[in-house]
Amino acid sequence: MDKLILIAGPCLIENDHDPFVIAEHLKSLADKFNLRLIFKGSYRKANRTNLNSFMGIGNEAALQILAEVGKKYGVETITDVHESHEPKLATQYVDHLQIPAFLCRQTDLLLAAGNEAKAVNIKKGQFLSPEAMQFPLEKVKSTGCKDVWLCERGTTFGYNDLIVDATSIARMKKLGAKVIMDCTHATQKPNRGEGVTGGDPEMIETLALSAIATGADGLFIETHPDPSSAKSDVASMLPMDKLEAILEKVVRVREVL
Repeated sequence: MDKLILIAGPCLIENDHDPFVIAEHLKSLADKFNLRLIFKGSYRKANRTNLNSFMGIGNEAALQILAEVGKKYGVETITDVHESHEPKLATQYVDHLQIPAFLCRQTDLLLAAGNEAKAVNIKKGQFLSPEAMQFPLEKVKSTGCKDVWLCERGTTFGYNDLIVDATSIARMKKLGAKVIMDCTHATQKPNRGEGVTGGDPEMIETLALSAIATGADGLFIETHPDPSSAKSDVASMLPMDKLEAILEKVVRVREVL
């Protein structure tokens, strides 16, 4: 059985301190539970609701921090890209690329990511069925990139909430790709009137256990020592000290299955 993939880290690279604290903790957990850790951090946030939201500390500064984390802890790294010119820059610093859910149909972006990255994680659009992810998958695979993952992150329900279809993981696995469950963003409550996305991180454990029970190959969990002090995804990141207990249950469920 392949190692369970854990894509984890802060939402955004905000400084040159927190990523190393988070990575050190994640590495210890990955070693303890025999996980394939891929450290995640956005080097910039292009898809913010509010014009005044913090977008990053500078592209190359953030990417350099990601590269240093990968080298120091000997872990794979991933970041998201938003435009077709970004993959060439980002892959000078990180191993893998992630396509945000809103952009999963952007052909030029998908092809550029496939041409540059070792692996591409494509988040399923909140507006798409599991079966419709066949087409983003085909686009990236057409570049010759063989390691392409699909990522469930909830489906739009009304204006201010997301739901996770319990059948989605099994349905996307039929497309022949590894499937990751984004346990963080699936708890979000988007499109709120104040222009800041809400969330319910207490539900991350529930989504993680459900995903493993239905065959997920990996979990995506954003985590932070103090989410309330973060500049992005304050309401949905998991406090770092709560991750170990979740992973312990996840591993036990996966072993039983």
